[in-house]
Amino acid sequence: MVAELFYDASRPPLVVAELSANHNQSLDRALALVDAAADAGADAVKLQTFRPEWITLDADHSEFLIQNESSPWFGRRLFDLYAEAALPLEWHEPLFQRARERGILAFSAPFSLEAVDFLESIDCPAYKIASFECVDIPLIERAAITGKPIVVSTGMASAAEIDEAVCAVRRHQARGPVLLKCTSSYPAPVENSHLVTLEAMRRLWSVPAGLSDHSLSPAPALVATTMGARMIEKHLTLDRADGGPDAAFSLEPTEFAELTRLVREAHAAIGEVRFGGTTDAESHARKRRRSLYVSRDVRAGTPLSADNIRSVRPGHGLATRHYEEVLGRHFRRDLPKGTPLAWFDIE
Repeated sequence: MVAELFYDASRPPLVVAELSANHNQSLDRALALVDAAADAGADAVKLQTFRPEWITLDADHSEFLIQNESSPWFGRRLFDLYAEAALPLEWHEPLFQRARERGILAFSAPFSLEAVDFLESIDCPAYKIASFECVDIPLIERAAITGKPIVVSTGMASAAEIDEAVCAVRRHQARGPVLLKCTSSYPAPVENSHLVTLEAMRRLWSVPAGLSDHSLSPAPALVATTMGARMIEKHLTLDRADGGPDAAFSLEPTEFAELTRLVREAHAAIGEVRFGGTTDAESHARKRRRSLYVSRDVRAGTPLSADNIRSVRPGHGLATRHYEEVLGRHFRRDLPKGTPLAWFDIE
């Protein structure tokens, strides 16, 4: 079931390749991104579903310009940026089909009620609510009422706003959403990740938590994995040099493949609570530990002493913790130097 991919804590984190605007208005490139995600070992690809008029107004007022000078989109009109970034609706089904052919999941982030209705018409299996839409309660409810898994990226949301989003999902789904820690800057400095928030989200809302990461470093994803992240989302591009609205903070295929490998290794390394000697490798290593050996030729009846027994490697003799216990007792039989000491050799 699709829900298990999002909610089953026994699985490694769901690694999701965000295609976003990196299609650069080419269906062939978008299909190639799905292939690249599958080749890189991703579990899923995520699309974004919108039309510019579903998000903003075609207006020239300053409020509709990006005014943050540190933004890669500084000075651009919102409508123009979204028109460039929008994935044509007619491309969705071919991309979903390509993902199915490659054995990975495809789902999408709707940015409006119209987008949810469209995605329902093509049986989208799960929904992601983007961080900027985390406060859009009608949108969240429209997605949640479908009964499909809901992922909510928290971004700039306060605890109260996150609570509203979680409650909106739980009005229709008892399990609630998967919450993603997200730093809404592009690219995001790793020191702004604040990944201890993952545990706080799990504790406060009793839901799975994960990471939507806009950095170019693997570190946040690996740390999040060791903290029990249920999902890791990263942007994927074929080549940052090709440009595009999201290229600057996207991973190239070889980088994404390495990230996927490291995430899976990090999850495998978590394991379970065990103390030494429980693995096959350690059981062999035990034979190289110190133990008690006869250190010179001895005759039956000779007392055991520091002159004729020693703690040395390998570990085939009595454990060294018995050293004081056996001193002064007598050898039961003649033994040559190098014999591993055993209880039946001692009177």
